[in-house]
Amino acid sequence: MTSSTTVAEPAPEPPIAVPPKGLRGHPWLTLLTVALGVTMVALDGTIVAIANPAIQKDLGASLADVQWITNGYLLALAVALITAGKLGDRFGHRQTFLIGVVGFAISSAAIGISGEVSLVVAFRVLQGLCGALLMPAALGLLRATFPAEKLNMAIGIWGSVIGASTAAGPIVGGLLVEHVNWQSVFFINAPVGVLAVVLGLLLLVDHRAEKAPRSFDIPGIVLLSGAMFCLIWALINAADWHWTDQRTLLFLGLAAVCFGVFVFWENRTAEPLLPLSMFRSVPLSAGTVLMLLMAFGFMGGLFFVTFYLQNVHGMSPVDSGLHLLPLTAMMIVASPLAGALITKFGPRTPLVGAMAITAVAMFGLSQLDADSGGLEMAVWFALLGLGLGPVMVGATEVIVGNAPIQHAGVAGGLQQAAMQVGGSLGTAVLGAVMAGRVDSALPEKWAGAGLPPMPEGAESKASDAVEVGIAPVPKGTPPEIAGKITAVAHDTFVSGMGLAFTVAAVVSVVAALVAAFTKRGENADASGGAVHI
Repeated sequence: MTSSTTVAEPAPEPPIAVPPKGLRGHPWLTLLTVALGVTMVALDGTIVAIANPAIQKDLGASLADVQWITNGYLLALAVALITAGKLGDRFGHRQTFLIGVVGFAISSAAIGISGEVSLVVAFRVLQGLCGALLMPAALGLLRATFPAEKLNMAIGIWGSVIGASTAAGPIVGGLLVEHVNWQSVFFINAPVGVLAVVLGLLLLVDHRAEKAPRSFDIPGIVLLSGAMFCLIWALINAADWHWTDQRTLLFLGLAAVCFGVFVFWENRTAEPLLPLSMFRSVPLSAGTVLMLLMAFGFMGGLFFVTFYLQNVHGMSPVDSGLHLLPLTAMMIVASPLAGALITKFGPRTPLVGAMAITAVAMFGLSQLDADSGGLEMAVWFALLGLGLGPVMVGATEVIVGNAPIQHAGVAGGLQQAAMQVGGSLGTAVLGAVMAGRVDSALPEKWAGAGLPPMPEGAESKASDAVEVGIAPVPKGTPPEIAGKITAVAHDTFVSGMGLAFTVAAVVSVVAALVAAFTKRGENADASGGAVHI
């Protein structure tokens, strides 16, 4: 009897990514290049708000037109982020990034030479779409370029760039509008974009995952885009329509239906737009929720801070931006330090601690009043930056690091989409909190100050003014009465802002609990299964 032994052949090993030689593909030069592109998008998130009054005056725009200059950009960005991330996974993050940078720079220049507000709005929408292309691609490039032990530091610096650019927007915008013109706010993107493209062509290397997607989920794109549009549209208009308005409920309902059908479809298609299996990773899901909650408190709260500084304290846009420098500076310092801490200890403890610090800072900001000094504000702003920096870094690493390499772009889009939805939700919800407090407190404080009753029908306009810190003083009002109205308006606004920051503090505590479910990315080894093109 002859016996034979069958020896199984070893399974083929996955391709090993050979690091490129020379400057091309160098991780830190890659970070420098993508940082230039990200700077344009982050800066435009806040710089344009300073230019809106000048645009309105120069082009004869209505209030609705000016709102669309911001909302059109926000809608396009939020709706397209995940789809744009998928494009990067499919065609390569280098090409997607470069196309996004070129489109963003060209649309920025086009806005600067536009003579009609309709063209400004149209090119702002194009800006949003191009920004959606380059943001997830930037994260995809970092994920594929940096080794696992240095990825957190890279994301930390990336987070510093976003934080610094976002906070610098009001200062840069104020200086440009005051000393040049509103067009310069957009023209500034052109040279930055040209530099980013030149460096991108010279330095960036494309990386393709071995299991990169090879087809598109068109129904998924349509359903997710429709759901995001309806959700963001409802949140944008909730302040004007009110939460119980039929239009708000209609768009929220449509968003829920589209999301429901999207989930049904994604579970049945062969190659989904957003693989729902990614959410089986508890850390990835926790990181997404954490990013949403962080943006809820940060963007929602910061919305009122600008009104507090400018309308209550009477600061110029430039001065108000300078008063936010402690927040900016601390984010710049804390983000890379957080990257080092997360690399050494993992994300859980730093993230829980950072959200606890954020909650303390939010509670401290809730205690500000109309007479609070610059030192008191600086302390709480600095503490807020100390808490937010690590969360921006850690939540991003948790989301991107726990996603498979072939879905790095989608994960980057998911991170940015969570931030956009959280910011819109925070602004809408905290805006409703402010409106409710003003509606209930203003009549009582008005009567308590011994002011004459407001004319019939004037209460609504007065409340709208007070909600942004403006005192509704009619022309010709005697100085003594005007002083009382101003005191009542500012006191009521500060009361509403305090309640809004208290809500944000509670949300931050919840976020700290969510952070306890995060952990280091299981797929953070960037080289696994990625090949250089």
